[in-house]
Amino acid sequence: ARITPTPLGEGKSTVTVGLVQALTAHLNINSFACLRQPSQGPTFGVKGGAAGGGYAQVIPMEEFNLHLTGDIHAITAANNLLAAAIDARILHENTQSDKSLYNRLVPVVNGVRGFSAIQLARLRRLGINKTDPETLTEEEMSKFVRLDIDPSTITWQRVVDTNDRFLRKITVGQANTEKGFVRQAQFDIAVASEIMAILALTTSLQDMKERLGRMVVANDKKGEPVTAEDLGVTGALAVLMKDAIKPTLMQTLEGTPVFVHAGPFANIAHGNSSVLADKIALKLVGEKGFVVTEAGFGADIGMEKFFNIKCRASGLVPSVVVLVATVRALKMHGGGPNVTAGAPLKKEYTEENLQLVADGCCNLQKQIQITQLFGVPVVVALNVFKTDSPAEVDLVCKIAKESGAFDAVPCNHWSAGGRGAVKLAQAVEKAANQKNSFKYLYSLELPIVEKIRIIAQKVYGAQDIELSPVAQSQVDRYTRQGFGNLPICMAKTHLSLSHQPERKGVPTGFILPISDVRASIGAGFIYPLVGTMSTMPGLPTRPCFYDIDLDPVTEQVKGLF
Repeated sequence: ARITPTPLGEGKSTVTVGLVQALTAHLNINSFACLRQPSQGPTFGVKGGAAGGGYAQVIPMEEFNLHLTGDIHAITAANNLLAAAIDARILHENTQSDKSLYNRLVPVVNGVRGFSAIQLARLRRLGINKTDPETLTEEEMSKFVRLDIDPSTITWQRVVDTNDRFLRKITVGQANTEKGFVRQAQFDIAVASEIMAILALTTSLQDMKERLGRMVVANDKKGEPVTAEDLGVTGALAVLMKDAIKPTLMQTLEGTPVFVHAGPFANIAHGNSSVLADKIALKLVGEKGFVVTEAGFGADIGMEKFFNIKCRASGLVPSVVVLVATVRALKMHGGGPNVTAGAPLKKEYTEENLQLVADGCCNLQKQIQITQLFGVPVVVALNVFKTDSPAEVDLVCKIAKESGAFDAVPCNHWSAGGRGAVKLAQAVEKAANQKNSFKYLYSLELPIVEKIRIIAQKVYGAQDIELSPVAQSQVDRYTRQGFGNLPICMAKTHLSLSHQPERKGVPTGFILPISDVRASIGAGFIYPLVGTMSTMPGLPTRPCFYDIDLDPVTEQVKGLF
């Protein structure tokens, strides 16, 4: 995990790769890295790729950052099939009688009328224990054919894996053929789809199929949840996802194995690579081996969700947390000028300034404390840049150790590969032998609002939380529908411990505003939205795609980083 980052990122993937290279290529210890698959949105937008960098990266980098084995395309196809099914079902129910719907949903084929398996399952859920289509009463027929979706409650959006800000709000159904059924909708980026979160948390094909079926897409006009299973699309979604469930095996520059699998958004979803990749990797490295898996954004977001959501799904207990920090980010937290993607760094970041570093270490200390809430030993990995002075590096490591880190180690893997992370690997090995008293932050039995409050106060340092009327009514609805015992997945900015990205360091005394509360029932979490949260990034004035090109003779991709 890492401290609260600058908008440039602090090299968490690079540290992950450097660490496994050090463990395996230099210390001869079996290890595996488990990384998320990057979205093409950031790859062509601002952030660039996510394969690591310098001499600590995953190869082939071009494959890693582009389509890879098509998992994200499979998610897009499955997600949009479900979106199409919702609108089509509403249209057909609006324009046909019960009898007409029944005849089309259960047609006569070669003189025989029969229910499909998913339709029989729906009948059982409705309490209709009949298998002969000819025996349903008119009332049972009506119950079976009408989902009665309330269009104002549809939460399932279409997705595309491109940063396209103009799809943030759209109108669908404008063609005459849609009979005036027009509604406002939106596109999310593909990695924000609940299907991506399910892929990352599932443990088997059977489990994935069940989770896909449980996805709630809307409520009916009585306020009851409508699921993918109700729409009859679960089996088709599973077919589209059957290959995506398999992790992709790659390697680092030094030949250490890497699993690349899943890439859920780290703000509105849990931002971790897959449970399956972790479990297969653990099996392969053996008892004394190490699996290094990363969590998105800062420890306050990705790591908290790793522990409270992913560890609950996998049943796995982490041995060590590696907390990545940079002098650059610490200076920003100490009051340094704004860091903007694409703009040159100000001199405060390229010249020695021990006071800024010391003042900014408050954020590092807070992230160490957050880790300690879960009872897992923490090793600080200081990702060293060429502009960092030895005195700055020493100061960070000294403060980190004084603040409760098991160890704090400067790392030079970007320039030296695995050799530059050997001390980190040794520290991690020693920390893994420490007493581990891992615990979750909250009990699932607590009310939804109480779980949100615990995260806000204990992790973010908020004074309290404030729910909007919309958020409170959603909490009441989910509790009534029986979803109150799910873990919480906070959708919050990663650029501050608070909800305000401009507040650096360790903000205190703030009230955390919860504007809305949504649910990913298939993935298995409730996600409160803190302030406004975009699920579709936009392109900047000068996106990365200006530098990306293909040599038509060698077929070499240029400009990806």
